[in-house]
Amino acid sequence: MKKTLLASAIIATSFIALQAQAADVPAGVELAAKQEIIRGGGSEPATLDPQKIEGTPGSQRARDLFEGLYSLDGDGNLIPGVATHYEANNDNTQYTFHLRKDAKWSNGHSVTAHDFVYGFTRAVDPMTASPYAWFIEIPSIVNASKIIAGEAKPSTLGVKAIDDYTFQVTLERPVPYFVKMTAHQTMFPAPKATIEKWGSDWTKPEHIVSNGAYKMDSWVVNEKMVFSRNENYWNDAKTVINQVTFLPIESPNAELKRFQAGQMDMSYELPNDHFKQLTRDIPDEVVVTPKLGTYYYQFNTTKAPYNDVRVRKALSYAIDRNIIAKFVTGTGEIPAYSFTPEIVNGFSPETPDYATWTQKERNEKAKALLEEAGFDKNHPLSFNLLYNTNEDHKKIAIAVSSMWKKTLGVNVTLENQEWKTYLETKKHQQFDVARAGWIGDYNEASTMLDLLTSTHGNNDGKYSNAEYDELLHDARTMQDPSANYNKAEKVAIEQDMAVAPIYQYTSKRLVKSYVGGYAPNPEDSIYTRDMYIIKH
Repeated sequence: MKKTLLASAIIATSFIALQAQAADVPAGVELAAKQEIIRGGGSEPATLDPQKIEGTPGSQRARDLFEGLYSLDGDGNLIPGVATHYEANNDNTQYTFHLRKDAKWSNGHSVTAHDFVYGFTRAVDPMTASPYAWFIEIPSIVNASKIIAGEAKPSTLGVKAIDDYTFQVTLERPVPYFVKMTAHQTMFPAPKATIEKWGSDWTKPEHIVSNGAYKMDSWVVNEKMVFSRNENYWNDAKTVINQVTFLPIESPNAELKRFQAGQMDMSYELPNDHFKQLTRDIPDEVVVTPKLGTYYYQFNTTKAPYNDVRVRKALSYAIDRNIIAKFVTGTGEIPAYSFTPEIVNGFSPETPDYATWTQKERNEKAKALLEEAGFDKNHPLSFNLLYNTNEDHKKIAIAVSSMWKKTLGVNVTLENQEWKTYLETKKHQQFDVARAGWIGDYNEASTMLDLLTSTHGNNDGKYSNAEYDELLHDARTMQDPSANYNKAEKVAIEQDMAVAPIYQYTSKRLVKSYVGGYAPNPEDSIYTRDMYIIKH
């Protein structure tokens, strides 16, 4: 019932966002004289370069600074961005986007098809070292795979400017969800002259140019980022909030204190252990939305014993997901046994067998598997569990490691690292088991399942299965790929336990009652341009 109500709320707010495409102030609402908002920004992002961003903190800020061909509403529907419309050829392998002529960079220069050619190309260019190069490869843009592998020149990528305001993309095979992907920052345009002049320093406040609703005023690392309205944005007349400040606060408890002190209007998240009290004390300011993402534990399959499926299954089975979701997180999360969340558009994951067992049955199976793999009380399994610094991640890690100790006799050492270090540690496989989470980049099952393919840039556990790769590869050309997606889930989770899904995410944050236009959605794509401050 709760899930249904939440889903209904999403549909309603998504419709509003679709109609507005910017701040839509209802008649009779009196606006505050000061239109400024302070947002929690999570961790300090390593970069704001769209083609180099990795992680939600960076993409959250990038949505305010930059704009791609399209945006998405909460139901995965396309909203025009720089593109006003597009056409596809008969076999859906060539897309021609028509750009609005009033789209400009913050320096007043026009946003052209050449900027998109440059953005797409630099994403796959090995010299860029983009952690999201795979994102251009997924829709099979011509030569993307070869360029990433160093077998072709970046200039051969299947993108071109027909003229200044006509951008064309050619795919090697039809991919039904390709246009949805253009809402992601990896496919944003890039200002070539600025980047070539300043190199990696181009995103510094004194150099950066952006084409979104906002431009950067200042960036004080580990303190704040301040953006102001981009008067050159094509839809600036429909923007209401004049200034947005992002605070890089990793601690949900620290955010709560700022929010309660009136120093923040919208949090990045909220502390789980305060959730029940907050819903009692300030129910109108607690917003919970189902989220297109899964919280999971990742195994480093490049080293023993995590390359042994028996060990991976034992550790996964011994996690009591109901306890985690009900008592440790307790904010509407759904226990996860599959990798793809239920809320994804157009796909219903089949329930894996182990999800139908009782926890007692899972525990018994886990013990047998671990003993079969050579671990028992006399020879216990010991390893480090890595997570990025955050109170909630720590609580989950403590709870899970306690379950492992009690059920399997496993000795776990908890290891936390700040965000940037954590990403690097995982990227170089310098971990045993690690906390991970994946939020969908577009609303389609492949946004989750592709993560476990052998060549995916964020497959830090290096899980690899040829059958799985083939299923995902073939799914890209299917009108209804559900059968392949379910087979892939069966291979990766039920057969191989590539990762241990724990729960399906919810977006949960504190939003002041005077913030209007806040439209939560499963992708958690929140745009400041849609919001406004009500007189209070």
